[in-house]
Parts: sequence; structure tokens; C-alpha cells
Amino acid sequence: MAPKIHTWISLWFLLTTPVIFWDASYCFMRPRSMKGGDLHWIWKPYEIYQEVDYVYGVKALQEGDGFPNAQSFLNVVETLFNILYIYLVHLSPSPTAPLIGFASATMTLSKTALYWLQEYYCAGCSVGHNNLIDLIVYWVIPNGLWLVFPSLIVYQLGKDISGALRASAVPAKKKQ
Repeated sequence: MAPKIHTWISLWFLLTTPVIFWDASYCFMRPRSMKGGDLHWIWKPYEIYQEVDYVYGVKALQEGDGFPNAQSFLNVVETLFNILYIYLVHLSPSPTAPLIGFASATMTLSKTALYWLQEYYCAGCSVGHNNLIDLIVYWVIPNGLWLVFPSLIVYQLGKDISGALRASAVPAKKKQ
């Protein structure tokens, strides 16, 4: 049975793949990727972001904070799942595709919620220094997308998985 195709989910996974790899490579390449580093030109917009979110900045690097690279590693894993989902939906249709997409979106949602909760429970230790406009424009909106879209994907693929499980349970009941 071929999986349902949700174009918007495939687009989200496709459009975010290069963004996630670019972001993860910024973290893995620090300090060379940071302002003043020889490779900074590749990540020029991070000149602003490393000042908005200290997790991406000099402070975290100097303190040996492992969270940026740990979350980047998980970003790479979930993105590989996103690519696998696209493959299993569009190139080699498989009924396992919704489960892969669901797991990936759940990873993204959980990791992003953790990121936000960390800021809440440490009283804004990495972003609390920003004025309200900068916080909203550079942190809340961009990071909020990683809560909204994965939530919608989890909901949609969860419905698909539930429907498939219910449909497969009907013949089993009739046999009894």
C-alpha cells in the first residue's frame, strides 16, 4: 500500500534540508565559522545570530558547551530521516514512510521544545539579553517555525498512521 502524499510535508522536508545542514555545519566548524573565522563568509548571517543566541556564540564555545553540537548532530539524524521519508513517499513508495516522517518530526519538535524550555528555565540565559524586537525577529519567529510545522506534521502523519492501523484491524476482527 503506497503512502498518502502530503506535498506540504515533502516541501517542508526538502526546503529545510539545506538549512539544517548549513546550520549544523556552522556549529561543527566553530570557531572557523564564527565572525573573525576564515570560513565565516559561508555563514555571514550568523554574525547577527551569534550575538542574538549565545548558544551559537563565543560564550558557549569558550565554555565548552556541548549542547550546540549535540543538537546539531540530532539535526543531521532527523534530516536524514526527512530525506528517507521523501524517498519512501516519492521514489520507492512504502507504507513505512509515515512512520519515518512521524519519528523525524517528533524528534524536531521535541528538540525544539527542549531548546525553548531551556531558555524558560534558565531565565533567558542565552537570549534574555535581547530587546523585544530583536528577540521576536531573530529568535522567536525563526525558531517558532520549528515548533509549528513539525507539530502539524506529527498531527497529519499521526492521523495517517492511526487510520492505517484502524483499517488493518477491521479484517482481523471479521476473521474471529
